[in-house]
Amino acid sequence: MVDVLLGLQWGDEGKGKIVDYFADKYDVVARFQGGPNAGHTLYVDGKKIVLHQIPSGIFHEGKTNLIGNGVVLDAVTLKKECANVAAFGVDYKKNLYISERTHLILPTHRAIDKASELAKGNEKIGSTLKGIGPAYMDKTGRNGLRVGNLLDKSFTTEYIKLRLKHQKILESFNFQEDISLWEEEFFEAIDFLRSFKIVNGEYFINDKISKGMRVLAEGAQGSMLDVDFGTFPFVTSSSTITAGVCSGLGIAPQKIKEVIGITKAYCTRVGSGPFPTELFDEDGEALRRIGGEIG
Repeated sequence: MVDVLLGLQWGDEGKGKIVDYFADKYDVVARFQGGPNAGHTLYVDGKKIVLHQIPSGIFHEGKTNLIGNGVVLDAVTLKKECANVAAFGVDYKKNLYISERTHLILPTHRAIDKASELAKGNEKIGSTLKGIGPAYMDKTGRNGLRVGNLLDKSFTTEYIKLRLKHQKILESFNFQEDISLWEEEFFEAIDFLRSFKIVNGEYFINDKISKGMRVLAEGAQGSMLDVDFGTFPFVTSSSTITAGVCSGLGIAPQKIKEVIGITKAYCTRVGSGPFPTELFDEDGEALRRIGGEIG
C-alpha cells in the first residue's frame, strides 16, 4: 500500500514537516521526482534542517528511505546533506537507499542551466540553476548517466563523452565560466556516492509492498509546477502529481491508496511565471517577512 503526499500549489507548502509528522505511521518514505531544487524544512530537537534530496523520514529510527528513479541526483548536494544529517547523530547509510536508475546531475548540467537562463534575458523561467532541467533533458534524450553507471569501470569514459557534448552546447551560448572546481568537487562526491546501498529501485519497493509494508511517496515542488499540467512554460521538469509516483518509483497505479494534498493559507511562488494574486504592497511584504518566504 502506497500513500502519496503532494504540494497543491507552487511548492513551499510545508510538505517536509507533514512527511516528518506522518513518517512514524509508515515503513518506507520514498522520493519519486525532482532534485536538489526541493527544500523540505524540518525541525529536529528544536533545530532547523533543510533536506533537498534525502527523504524526510531519515530522522525516524528504523524507517527505510529510498531515492527513486524519478529523481535527478546531485552527488555534491547529497554529500553536504549527509554531513548535516550526521551532525544530528543519524547514521544515514543505515536506512538510505538509492535506485540504480536515478539520473545524475553533472557539473556541465549546472553550467548549461546557467547559460540557458542568461540567454533568455527577461523571458527567463526562474530556474534554480541546479542543473535539473538539463539533466532531465539528457534523460529523455537517452544520454544521461545514472547512479548504476558508478559501479561500472567505464564511468569516467562515459562522463568525458557526455561532457564533450555539453561543451559544444556551452560554446553555442558563449559560456566562459571555468567549471574545473565544480568537477573536482563532483568526483569527490561520486566516490562518496559509491559507498551507499544502490538497489534495483522498482524491485526493492515492490518487495516492500508485497510484504505488507506501508510506503509514503514524498513529492517535491507542487502541482502547479507539473511539467504537463502546471503553468507552462514556467514549470519544473518532472511530473509533480500522483501519476509521477508510478513512473518515479516503478509501482502500479492500483497500489496507490490515499493522496494527501498540502496547501497553505496564502500562495507563494519562486521564480518567474503568472501569479495573479501577488501582493506588491505592505501586506505582501508583511507576509513575506513573517512567513520567511524569501525566494
